[in-house]
Amino acid sequence: MTAQDQIRNTIDKNDVVLFMKGTKTMPQCGFSSRVAGVLNYMGVEFLDVDVLSDPEVRQGIKDFSDWPTIPQLYVKGEFVGGCDIVTEMTLSGELDKLFETKGVTFDKDAADKIRAANA
Repeated sequence: MTAQDQIRNTIDKNDVVLFMKGTKTMPQCGFSSRVAGVLNYMGVEFLDVDVLSDPEVRQGIKDFSDWPTIPQLYVKGEFVGGCDIVTEMTLSGELDKLFETKGVTFDKDAADKIRAANA
């Protein structure tokens, strides 16, 4: 199985996937830590894929999405974006709407607290 096949299979079989440096419990960069922290705080169940453990996946995900940076968030097969986009979507409430539309369970009160703390 190629890295592209592995990536597609992972995205197809999981509702929310974060390709990141490190893991959700031990991120290895600040950007990955921020996105994982938002998802964890909001109670979103997600699969974390540590790109540092596989150089083919690390490059493969960039090629797959045509997006040059990591982390990369996918929701129900759709590429959402990286740290800046996820941060903006969280603060605007757009991420809440995406989760609601896609049927992804999350803690709305936690999302509201993130916005209140950043107002």
